[in-house]
Amino acid sequence: MAARPHQYFIIIKQPQYPAHIKPGSICYSNTYTALTTRRRQPKKVSVFVADALSALSYDLEVDLLRELSVDEAELLNAVDGNAERLKWLTDRHALQAAQQLAVDTAVTVYSDGEKVQGIIRFIGSLTEPTFSSPLSGRFFGIELQGKDIGKGSSDGSHHYKKFFSCQQHCGIFVPFSQIIPVAQSSSPPPTAEAYAHPNTEELFVGDRVTYFTTNKLRHGMVMDIQEKDGQTMVRISTDTDDNGMRGGEMEVPLNQLAKGEVPSEQESEVDSPPMEQEEDLYTDISLGTLVELTWDAKKLYGTVRWIGNLPGIPETMAGLELEEEKGVIDGRFKGVQYFDCLPRRAMFVKLSACRPDSRFRSTPANHEFEMELSAAGRLETVPPVSAEQVDQVLIGRMRGIQGHCNSCYMDAALFSLFSCTSVLDSMLFKSTEPQDIPIQRTLLHQIVNPLRSEGFVRGQHIMNLRQQLQKNGYSNSFTTDEKDPEEFLTVIMQHILALEPLLKLSAAGKVQESYCYQIFLEQNNNLLLPTVQQLLEHSFYHAGLKLAEVPSCLILQMPRFGKKFKMFEKIVPSLELDITDLLSEGPQECILCGKLAEEECTDCFTEPVFSSAGFKFFCKTCSAQVHDHSQRRAHHRAPVSVPQGYLGHKTSHPVTRDKLELFAVLCIETSHYVSFVKYGPRSQDWIFFDSMADRSGEGDGYNIPAVHACPEVSTYLEMSPTELAAQVPRDMRGVAKRLFCDAYMYLYQSTNICLYR
Repeated sequence: MAARPHQYFIIIKQPQYPAHIKPGSICYSNTYTALTTRRRQPKKVSVFVADALSALSYDLEVDLLRELSVDEAELLNAVDGNAERLKWLTDRHALQAAQQLAVDTAVTVYSDGEKVQGIIRFIGSLTEPTFSSPLSGRFFGIELQGKDIGKGSSDGSHHYKKFFSCQQHCGIFVPFSQIIPVAQSSSPPPTAEAYAHPNTEELFVGDRVTYFTTNKLRHGMVMDIQEKDGQTMVRISTDTDDNGMRGGEMEVPLNQLAKGEVPSEQESEVDSPPMEQEEDLYTDISLGTLVELTWDAKKLYGTVRWIGNLPGIPETMAGLELEEEKGVIDGRFKGVQYFDCLPRRAMFVKLSACRPDSRFRSTPANHEFEMELSAAGRLETVPPVSAEQVDQVLIGRMRGIQGHCNSCYMDAALFSLFSCTSVLDSMLFKSTEPQDIPIQRTLLHQIVNPLRSEGFVRGQHIMNLRQQLQKNGYSNSFTTDEKDPEEFLTVIMQHILALEPLLKLSAAGKVQESYCYQIFLEQNNNLLLPTVQQLLEHSFYHAGLKLAEVPSCLILQMPRFGKKFKMFEKIVPSLELDITDLLSEGPQECILCGKLAEEECTDCFTEPVFSSAGFKFFCKTCSAQVHDHSQRRAHHRAPVSVPQGYLGHKTSHPVTRDKLELFAVLCIETSHYVSFVKYGPRSQDWIFFDSMADRSGEGDGYNIPAVHACPEVSTYLEMSPTELAAQVPRDMRGVAKRLFCDAYMYLYQSTNICLYR
């Protein structure tokens, strides 16, 4: 039997890097490439993410992945949402049953919150596989029947393509997770959870039930329904057990319980866990409020995600998303989804049983700290340090951010982003989730404002931020371990402050969003002493990417393999990054005559006649002449979208170049991060920051941060490529060697976006 061309996987654990790939993502790997990777790195697999727009591979740890068959991969790929895929992954019965579904099978379908009856008329993909994404989702086309005729959304067509024929508004397309076969066999029914595929008793996760134990009636809430050894077992969160204890769990056969609550003398009805009541506290509780409650003598903490009335319960109820897996459901109650969260993180309780989270109430210590901030004038916003203030505010020992316990990645990133620019200041003031407000306040009042007003941030303030990040569950090692700057920045910008993604990449008509861009290059790239401009253009060219819009801030990670091996001995900083040719839309100019361009030729990217590299745009006249040459007749040209205002004025409108300005560079050497900041317009306006430049004392001592001017950088930036290539790194003056040889991340800004300009 021939080997499969691809292997398929689903990510079951969050990779440490890259952080944007989430559990539940479907991946695939070329079988030959996978074997090659295994020989080189036995514990890793080289995979492509199925729904990613760029054809970039990632080497992921084997224990982060679970291999899928082709059928399983296609079925799960059709399910919407990573969390939903992971939930169905655990239900082998449902996946097996879905693979047995056939055309002309009668089924019940969950559609728009109700069950409808129909017949399967189509099984397959709704889109064509591509080279960059060979995997498609397997959908089921259903023709609705009987009383449900007319409740559909199509006539068997999807996106103008016909997959089966039926009357208008009688067809729907759904993944397997919304289907229940009408004729159930004696084998176990497909049940990812009872709410998705109810059994014959119509029992749902979240239902109240009554069961017998030691001749007594007990009550509880359904948490899960599973088939075990041919018997249907129901896992119940018990109100009380035989010993009178609350909050336990037990499994009961389906035939030994009854849906609903049967009154008994031994146990009264319990709609929610017994709580310590506090009068009138719940009147200030609303959606998003951080709350606590006492259950079984233990404190539970969570966030209010829903408030309202549930069927059969007269009191006002609150749906909580808990901090820990101590709930019983995932936001559903009796088959209805009231809010979304992870399994076992949700609980419905009486609103009157909730109290504001005491951990965030004002305390004398907090009050004293606020008074200290007020006295120092830090509660007001402080603009970045200007070029005229740098010498007075930032230069010297005990300046910048004090390093403490492997914090250099965070120190260098924060100093670079906030000392002399305001391009990302919006995230300091935007509205955010209540549980993340303390982190935002720490960032603004303890770090950014002191850095700008006094030029110094104590190490303890950085530790406060790290402790808050760790406490909120973003990583269990934020206070101890060294991390990469991009991991920290992604946590702050995406997961905490929900900042709008900085970067929008366009590929094949689709847009992919991210917060930073990792430059990937082929080994044989023919670049010896590249500029950042060249690296970015080559990376976009090979990945088939364009920018969907001009970013306010562009964070670029340099090509390297690990922290030790560097692809290039030196990289030349581009003080300005011209991104005009990288934009997917907007006017372009002909590289030969300067008129408005109407065609692009990607095959000319490496054409040495024009330049060694770069995107090439032509007007129609120049394009015809260039491609009349026998060596270029086979080139593939594509039309350029010309903005409406430029049509008919091809010579009178000069094309405005879109450029970004370099404002900082993070460098790494021997696992230690430092940063360079370009703080002014002059070529020598550079400063160098090291959060651990010196140390006082031993174990009980402290690090001494330092900031100093490094005008020598301009000398090397003004050299010709030949002169710069001849420079021996160890002989370069001052700290210039570190900028050219150890660059890890470049930060660019659009000066039109900065808050204080």
